[in-house]
Amino acid sequence: MNILITGGAGLLGRHLVAALIERGDRVRVLALPGEDVWWLEERGVAVHRGDICDPATLAAPMRGAEGVFHLAGMIGQWRPMRDYVAVNVTGTEHVCRAALAEGVRRIVHVSSWTVYGMDRGAPCREDNALVPFPEPYAVSKADGDRLVQRLVADEGLPAAIIRPGTFFGPGDRLHFGRIADRLRTGRGIIVGRGDNALPLVYVTDVVQGLLLGLDHEEAVGEAFNITNDSPVTQQQFFDAIALEIGASPARVHVPYLPLYAAGAAAERIASMTHSTRQPPLTRLGVKLFGTSNRHAIEKARARLGYSPRVTLREGVRLAATQYLKAEAVGATQ
Repeated sequence: MNILITGGAGLLGRHLVAALIERGDRVRVLALPGEDVWWLEERGVAVHRGDICDPATLAAPMRGAEGVFHLAGMIGQWRPMRDYVAVNVTGTEHVCRAALAEGVRRIVHVSSWTVYGMDRGAPCREDNALVPFPEPYAVSKADGDRLVQRLVADEGLPAAIIRPGTFFGPGDRLHFGRIADRLRTGRGIIVGRGDNALPLVYVTDVVQGLLLGLDHEEAVGEAFNITNDSPVTQQQFFDAIALEIGASPARVHVPYLPLYAAGAAAERIASMTHSTRQPPLTRLGVKLFGTSNRHAIEKARARLGYSPRVTLREGVRLAATQYLKAEAVGATQ
């Protein structure tokens, strides 16, 4: 099958590209101008330079595609809401409309678990209302999710929506790498008691969910949670990372409310000074690690045959192995 991936140069994209090549699909990737994609070209992947914010650059890579994985999005950047909307909402619409114009058989849109909001008590299910925490990433991802739903209902977009947990794996610098770095330098802290459930999933299990969304006819028009339904606590996750990388475990517990207030203050200072760098502490970061979040996957199990294959503990071992290898390479350069 001819497959186009937007955002294929990131952590999830790398693993998805590998899985698609292994099963014999012909893969092309939309990459930003100047984005380093040498590893894609080495694997024979066709690279198209463009930007989902510029619809004129989507026609060529979309031509002849039978399936599209829309991974591109803005995350982890200290940018105003309008910038997040431009990528995560308007950019998503550009991709979907280009797919409609080309007659693509299936588009798999990657949403986020944060669209449900946080600390909702019972495990969130796909029919729960989307009430994201009021910050640019979560709000724009929820709006992008709703946009895809409208295009499915009103214009027959053949799309499946995947709402993954917080995924991690080898090469992950956004979550695993940052935690490991802090533990290695003795700066690891636990938010609150540390007994809250983290909605984690190993990256290859997300890839499994994406492929199921592409291949199953009954995925069209539906949203699916793709995560691990045997979550670990914050303390367990940090302890597992510390053990695997040979660092001291985090033993300093900082109460949630004061830390949240400190995050809000850091955000205000960054806004007042017009800083373009993300503050070292944010309200979203405190909520991500300090609240309990679980998501039900019965729908994906029953309708797609999805089942997590990598335990979170094994995932930590695999990610840590790559982290230590990269650290060793860096030390010799």
